[in-house]
Amino acid sequence: MKAIVHNGESGYAGLEYSNTQQPEVKKNEVRVRLKAAGLNHRDLFVLNRHTTEHPPLVIGSDGAGVIESVGTGVGHVHPGDDVVIIPSLGWNEKSDAPPKGFEILGFPDNGTFAEYVTVPADNVVKKPAYLEWDEAGVLPLGALTAYRALVTRAEIQDGQTVFIPGIGSGVATYLLQFAKAKGARVIVTSRHPEKLAQAVEIGADLAINTNDDWAEALQDEEIDIVIDSVGAATWQRSLEVLKKGGTIVVFGASAGDEITLNLRDFFYGQYNLLGSTMGSGEEFRDMIQFIEAHHIRPVVDSVVDLQDVKQAMDKLEDSSQFGKLGIKISD
Repeated sequence: MKAIVHNGESGYAGLEYSNTQQPEVKKNEVRVRLKAAGLNHRDLFVLNRHTTEHPPLVIGSDGAGVIESVGTGVGHVHPGDDVVIIPSLGWNEKSDAPPKGFEILGFPDNGTFAEYVTVPADNVVKKPAYLEWDEAGVLPLGALTAYRALVTRAEIQDGQTVFIPGIGSGVATYLLQFAKAKGARVIVTSRHPEKLAQAVEIGADLAINTNDDWAEALQDEEIDIVIDSVGAATWQRSLEVLKKGGTIVVFGASAGDEITLNLRDFFYGQYNLLGSTMGSGEEFRDMIQFIEAHHIRPVVDSVVDLQDVKQAMDKLEDSSQFGKLGIKISD
C-alpha cells in the first residue's frame, strides 16, 4: 500500500511517500480502507520523536474510511461500514486522567497517512452521514481535544462567556463551534485580521487583535472560561481577563511551557486551573452524538493528496491555516 513513512532520520529528511506492507487484521481488530485523514501538530512533533532506533513508521492520527475486513471477535461493526477512527489507544472510558499505557495512534503504532490502517474494533465509530469524507477525516484528534477541554474539564454551561486566544488552529475552531452550540458567548483573538473575520463568520461574538490591550478591550466582559493552548505567550494576559472564580483550561503550550504564577493573586482570585489532553473513547462517542445533534461541520482550510502532505505540513508550521488541513487518500 502507499503511505507516508518516516524512516527515523530527524525531521522532514526522514519522510517518504512509499510502498509499505498492508497491515494484517488480528483478533478484535478492523482494517479500514482510508478515504481521508487530517494533519495535526503532533504529526510534526513525531518527525523528531521517532528515531532510527524504531522501525519505520506510518505517521498520522486522524482518519476516516470504510471497514475492509474484521478480525475474529468483532460483531458490532462490519465490512462496508463508513467509520471515523478514534485515535486514543488504551483509553476507553472517561476518567480524570489517561490510564497507564495510553498512546495516540500514529506513534509508536502505525497511523493513518496510508491507504489502510488496522485499529482495535472499539476504536471506530459510524461516520455521521451528513459529513463529507474530507470533513470526517479531520475530525478525530482536534475535535476530541476540544470536547474534553470544554465539556468534560471546564463543564461549560449555557450563558457563560468563553475566551479562546489564538483562533485559527483546528482545535480552536472546534472550541468555537462547540461553545456556541452549548449556548455560550465566545470571544477570540488573533493577530491576523482575516482570521478574526473568519471567526466571526462561524459564530464568534467578539474578535480582538492579539496585540490589543485585552484588559481594555474586555473591560465590559465577564470571562467565565479561558481555553488556552498558546502557553507562556498568553498565560498572564489570559489570567488577567478571567473573572474571579473563573476557570482556565490548558491543553497545549505552542509558545512556550514555562510561566510565572503569583500564587497570592491566584488563590485570592479563587481561580480554577485545569489541565487537559485528548480524551477517551467514551468522550469521542459523546462528541459524535453532540456534533450530530447540532449538525456541526469541521472547518476545513484546504485538502492535499497523500503524496503532497509536505505542502500541508509547511502550512501548519507557518500557522497560516484557518481550521483543519485535510489529506485525500482515495475516492
